Amino acid sequence: MGFFSKLKSLFKRKTSVEKDISATIEQKQVIEQEKFDTGLKKSADALSDSINKIAKKYRQLDDQLIEDIETLLLSLDIGPASCYKILDAIVEEIKYQNVNDPALIKQIIVDKLFVYYIQDTDVDTSINLSKETLNVILVAGVNGVGKTTSIAKLANKYKNEGFNVCLIAADTFRAGAVAQLEIWANRIGIQIYKPQRDKQDPASVVHGGLEFAKNNNINLVICDTSGRLQNKIHLMNELKKIDGVIKKFAPTQPIESLLVLDATTGQSGIAQAKAFSEVSKITGIVLTKMDSTSKGGIVLAIKDAFNLPVKFIGLGEKLEDLEPFSLEMFIHGLVKNLDIED
Repeated sequence: MGFFSKLKSLFKRKTSVEKDISATIEQKQVIEQEKFDTGLKKSADALSDSINKIAKKYRQLDDQLIEDIETLLLSLDIGPASCYKILDAIVEEIKYQNVNDPALIKQIIVDKLFVYYIQDTDVDTSINLSKETLNVILVAGVNGVGKTTSIAKLANKYKNEGFNVCLIAADTFRAGAVAQLEIWANRIGIQIYKPQRDKQDPASVVHGGLEFAKNNNINLVICDTSGRLQNKIHLMNELKKIDGVIKKFAPTQPIESLLVLDATTGQSGIAQAKAFSEVSKITGIVLTKMDSTSKGGIVLAIKDAFNLPVKFIGLGEKLEDLEPFSLEMFIHGLVKNLDIED
């Protein structure tokens, strides 16, 4: 179980850092891991409770054990397709190893869960930005998922990293969207380009915003785009127009198109991702409110359904609580409560 051994070495490293900060681990990494651990506490508690109960009453591989593991996987919100693939892998491994040690059941479940996530993918969570050119990040998401707050957190993050950031308020469909974004821009201390008239065409707002950015030496614009799903054809045409405008200003630069999903909505969030992916090329997910859910498996469900990486994860309400997604820190945060021995 090579992958699990790798995980365990990570746990040991982090545990030693928490007790006595090692010179080999930077303080920043420790703080980031603490954010993951704190933000994933509900999911970690639910996972460890369920796995420990399964291991405690394990006697043999029978229908009851399989049903218990199935219930666990479904409770994580990883989706039916992922659930049964992982369940089959767990059962096969138990049979292969002829397991009679309850503690080993925990190892197998954790191992198969996360091997499933990383297989057949490089899990690329990077955001490629350069301070020497104009970078564009488009952000979409339906009402209530935390889109505006996520934009503010992204802007704050990149401002602190030395980028000259400007927000473009191109969601002219939702009432109050522009005003909310302006409040955040003022709070963070960055510029915002707003529509020049009521109900202005979003593509023309983006055009004006990029002109403004070009003339003011701005190297990162974050565009708030419409989150409507009621009319997919209209949304698709709107996003195509925006894409065309951006390519005129930054023809050789890749555009990051991020979809904001609320982790607490579970499978309905997957349905939103499906709807958006049908009308726009999404490059990654911003998963908000992970600190408010006990169903951490949605990360696996997103990857399995669309092969889309989670690029940022929301672990709290503060501006600093949007973290670049780290698979190692995510796994550590979820399983740190499990008492697992080789």
